[in-house]
Amino acid sequence: MRKQRPFVGVATLVTVALVLAACGSQISTGKGLCRSVGNQTAASPSTPTASGTSDLKIGLVTDVGTLDDKNFNQFSWEGAVLGATLIGAPAPQNIVTTSPDKYASNIQNFVDQNYNIIVTVGFALGAATLAAAQANPDVHFVGVDQFQSNDPLDNYESLIFNEAQAGYLAGIVAASITKSKEIAAIGGSGDIPPVVNYMRGYENGAHSVNKDVKVDLKFVNHDDLTVAFNNPTAGKQFADQFLSQKGNVDVLFQVAGKTGNGILQSAEAAGIYAIGVDVDQWQSTHDQAECIVTSAEKKLTKAVSEAIVAMGGGQPRKSNVFYGADNAGVGLAPYYQFADLVTADVKGKIDDAFSKMGSKALDPCMSAAGTSTCYSGTRDTGN
Repeated sequence: MRKQRPFVGVATLVTVALVLAACGSQISTGKGLCRSVGNQTAASPSTPTASGTSDLKIGLVTDVGTLDDKNFNQFSWEGAVLGATLIGAPAPQNIVTTSPDKYASNIQNFVDQNYNIIVTVGFALGAATLAAAQANPDVHFVGVDQFQSNDPLDNYESLIFNEAQAGYLAGIVAASITKSKEIAAIGGSGDIPPVVNYMRGYENGAHSVNKDVKVDLKFVNHDDLTVAFNNPTAGKQFADQFLSQKGNVDVLFQVAGKTGNGILQSAEAAGIYAIGVDVDQWQSTHDQAECIVTSAEKKLTKAVSEAIVAMGGGQPRKSNVFYGADNAGVGLAPYYQFADLVTADVKGKIDDAFSKMGSKALDPCMSAAGTSTCYSGTRDTGN
């Protein structure tokens, strides 16, 4: 049986106001389910005001990829920038990781320059971050998606998101709007817990609406993280082939970082509904916005900024800091031009699930058969 990570809630997140407009016209590609975004725009967040001055030096090390990946690296970086602004610290600096063997040396680069706060982005940096934190007790480390299981350190703060909850909500949407009753999720690798948990939550959420909906779960590459999470071309090729084999799929959820941007391109070319991940991809990958119904969000920017603000205020956090339905740390992005698809009945199901997950009355990892389906410590190969 698969086991879910322990989950408790902390800090409250600040939401960003968005401007929504009416539905657009149909786009005549593939199945023709996409819609023009028309004149819709998303409002920019207001410029924050510094609450003081700080001399803390803040550095961020990305996972393999680019800083402007329009996803995990980018929105964590924006959290570092926001946090520095709020405490009046110097502008943060970043190091973009080009290959996994650079994780430790990139972190050490900031240590050698006497940085006070080092943010590392992604599950894959966990071992290198833990080793650096153990060796440098005077430096505060913030690890995004890096669960600490044994003897948490006072100078190491892990930001943990309940991806299964966000995936569950996305699954409710997908099962409610599918016309063919076959939906899918494509993840980067089945070895990465957040990826698996998103997808298994998605599957369980869909089946909570209709147990007969077919949910296909596939992974791009288990052995090469660069291909799995940093190769849009590979993502599009994988999704194109998958969709050619699964002609009935009409909702596609991507869980593959920058590789997933190619998966969104494939959904657009096929003219089917798409669901983004981690951030509001209607905004971040706006070229595919005509097909993006919503996104399963982690509030990355706010979580990272809150860690920096706490440190700047002399109250650094430690151990695992959890974000989920109980503190608005996860959720769904707006529906924009697809708002009419998400009826009052569907919204009611989403709100009910969100409330029950927040109170722990609903486990998004629990399948209809009564088994826990989230990451178990072994590779998930999909179905």
